[in-house]
Amino acid sequence: MTTAVGDASQIAHAPSQPTLKHALGLRDFTLFAIAGITAARWIPFAARAGPTSVTLWLLAALLFVVPLASTVAALVVKYPGVGGLYLWTSRDFGPWNGFLAFWLYWIGIAFQLPTTAILHVKVPLSLLGPTYSRAGDNRIYLLTITLALVWIAIGTNLVGMRIGRWTENIGCAASWALAGVLICVACLAWTRRGSATEFHLMPHWDWTTVSVWAAIAYATSGMECAGMMAGEIHDPERTIRRAGWMASAGAMAFYVSATIAFLVVLPPEQVSELNGYVDFSRAAGTILQSGWLPFSIAILFFISGVGALGSAGTACSRLPFAAGVDGLLPKAIARVHPKWGTPHVAMLTLGIVSSFLLIAYQLGDTMRAAFDELISTMVITGFLPFFYIFGSAWKAGKYWSATPGLAVTALALISALVPSVAVTNVWLYEGKIVFGTLIAAGSGWLIYRRNGGGPSRHSIS
Repeated sequence: MTTAVGDASQIAHAPSQPTLKHALGLRDFTLFAIAGITAARWIPFAARAGPTSVTLWLLAALLFVVPLASTVAALVVKYPGVGGLYLWTSRDFGPWNGFLAFWLYWIGIAFQLPTTAILHVKVPLSLLGPTYSRAGDNRIYLLTITLALVWIAIGTNLVGMRIGRWTENIGCAASWALAGVLICVACLAWTRRGSATEFHLMPHWDWTTVSVWAAIAYATSGMECAGMMAGEIHDPERTIRRAGWMASAGAMAFYVSATIAFLVVLPPEQVSELNGYVDFSRAAGTILQSGWLPFSIAILFFISGVGALGSAGTACSRLPFAAGVDGLLPKAIARVHPKWGTPHVAMLTLGIVSSFLLIAYQLGDTMRAAFDELISTMVITGFLPFFYIFGSAWKAGKYWSATPGLAVTALALISALVPSVAVTNVWLYEGKIVFGTLIAAGSGWLIYRRNGGGPSRHSIS
């Protein structure tokens, strides 16, 4: 396989070329991918939208999850090596587009880590009772715990995938255990008093429904992130293809079953997007007279968050690593730890940026509005690179994957600009999102130009 510029074969075998350890087999990579795709925090959001969200999950599977899994499998075969999105885009659209795609996606993950961490700390504290709930409302206390969670997730993967993979494996197991608890509780509630929700699955299509579906589609992304680990997988061509389908099917089963369980116990109007698990626990506790439920949900939800953070942070750190090898970032970013075999500088950089964003976005607004701003900015910066991903799918001849993927991406970006009812200052909200997106793209351009565009070296082993 030749590169767009230069003699890739010579670069790939240069003595100074940094390499990562091949530590993931089919089982570990499948669990890694499931941890990256599934996020328990999206279940209350879907339940709040009502039973039609079940149909929206299935539509997202058909029009986004399946095309994305097919795209990643094809691109990993076409362009083997470390770098994922950066590698594919650079080969197909040139070095600047490759850098921009990597940069925006990386910034999107930097936004995603703190939003995920906030919820996976705040929700368990709320479940454990009034005393802990008040602590979760204290910004200093909440930020301290949230920062600790981010660094625990990154730190366990920093010391090597042979150890770090267990963070994702355990997180994946916790997510499925949580779904199992929700399903069992819903079944017991059904037998005692029937369903709290009348299930009408046909959506009423209006702008609100479209916005909900776009967010649900974003919730099902993650396979592209797992594809960034291709350079650390045994037999990546075969492993990613098989793991992609298993992980996608498992993730959709999780989302659909957990959403149905929520709606059996609670009607949609009684589900809060931020405190939905607290609402579920209280309603189920009243029906079943169970004291163990809040603690069980709190523990499982917290552990699943560690897995989700570890998966996203670990995979995404491979992007700046690949760009650093190509000379588009400081050489230190491309360093591989001599003992752990991980791009430790790239991982530490992601942790620092995520920590800064977590603190900065808490200034001058309510906690809920700050959360919404983080979500919207995360969707915009995180989804823009999917134009490149599905564009590469089109160039690879995957037209049936590229077409729905590009359409869903465009729809998600438009809907992310619409503020929720919790936003009291629309201009401040939109200003932060637009300014944040422009700053992300502009900073990428400045860094790219400062490094002179760099050589195009895309055969990182």
